[in-house]
Amino acid sequence: MPLGVIGLTGNIATGKSTVAAMLQELGATVINADQIAREVVVPGTPAFAAIVQRFGPSVVQPDGFLDRRALGRIVFADQSRLRELESIVHPPVRAMIRERLASAPHNSIVVLEVIRLFESGLDALCDAVWVTHCSEEQQRARLIRERGFSADEAEQRIRIQSSPSEKIARADVVIDTGGSLEETRRQVEHAWRSFLQKVAAKRSGLH
Repeated sequence: MPLGVIGLTGNIATGKSTVAAMLQELGATVINADQIAREVVVPGTPAFAAIVQRFGPSVVQPDGFLDRRALGRIVFADQSRLRELESIVHPPVRAMIRERLASAPHNSIVVLEVIRLFESGLDALCDAVWVTHCSEEQQRARLIRERGFSADEAEQRIRIQSSPSEKIARADVVIDTGGSLEETRRQVEHAWRSFLQKVAAKRSGLH
C-alpha cells in the first residue's frame, strides 16, 4: 500500500485532470477512474456485452468499440438510464481501482481521480479528499470549447451531477480552478506540501 492516498474529485469540467497532471509532475501516482472505465468496456469484456444488451447496437461504432458520445446522449437525458449504465460499469471500475491501489509502490503518494468519489464510497480509501471547483459559466465554456459539446449537451452534463456544494462540504482541500493555470498551480503545490507534512508526521508517530 502507498504512503498516502489523495482522493481528487469535482464536477465535470472543473479541472480535475489539470490538477491531476500537476500532482503527477510533483511525484504522485495517478489512478484515473475515467481511464479505467474505458478499459473495462472494451469489446470482449462482460461490461461491454451488458451495455450493448441494455442500450442496443446504436452505441457501438463501426470499429466495434463503444460510441461514448452516443451513449452519453442517452444516459445524460435520463437519470434512470445513467444509473443503469453505472450499475454495469462501476463494480469493475471499483475492483480495478482497489487492485491498482494495493499494488502501488509502498513509498508512493497515490491520487485517485474519480468524479463520483463519494457516491462510490471510494473516499473511504483516502487520507484526504481534494475537490476542484469553478463557476458553472466556466464549466459550460470548457465543455463547449474543449470537448465540442453543444450548449444543450453542456447544460445536461452539468445539471445531472450532484451539487458542488455537497462535495465542497466534505472536502479537506478545495482547489479553485477559475483563475489562471499559475493560480491553480500555486494552490496545488501548497496543498501538496501540507499533505506531505501530514504523511511525514503520521509516519513518525508510528515509529
